[in-house]
Amino acid sequence: MANDGDSGWPPERMSNQADAVTGDLVRLMPRDLVFVMRFMGESQYRLQSHFQDFIRAELAAGGVTTETHPMIHLFIENHAILLRDFVFSGVSLSRQFRVDEIERLTGDTTSMIRVDIWDQLKSHIETAEKQFHSRVGTRLSRHPDQ
Repeated sequence: MANDGDSGWPPERMSNQADAVTGDLVRLMPRDLVFVMRFMGESQYRLQSHFQDFIRAELAAGGVTTETHPMIHLFIENHAILLRDFVFSGVSLSRQFRVDEIERLTGDTTSMIRVDIWDQLKSHIETAEKQFHSRVGTRLSRHPDQ
């Protein structure tokens, strides 16, 4: 396996580029970053169960049951998940908050949320670059055109 020095992608170059793109993303944050609600846990299960019961009843009214269609439970489960996700996505998209609203709501006068987001963005960007590099670095270093 090629090391970073052999591949033409020195870590310091990746780090500088990660700093630059992270800075750009943080600069765009007031316009482009939104915080979205997300329903988790039992709420997801409860809505999915509702849609499973709903679909099962609607199909039964049309004469489709597990007795007449033994594999129908997979259809019901898959479509209940789709309907659940549709509902939660619609609600989440209608309730978006911008970073300045979150800072105001949380009383974050020092912009610590932005600093935390900067750190997380940079870390994830660097991790993504390293994963890419580790997966394709040896292939690129063996490319016949080099």
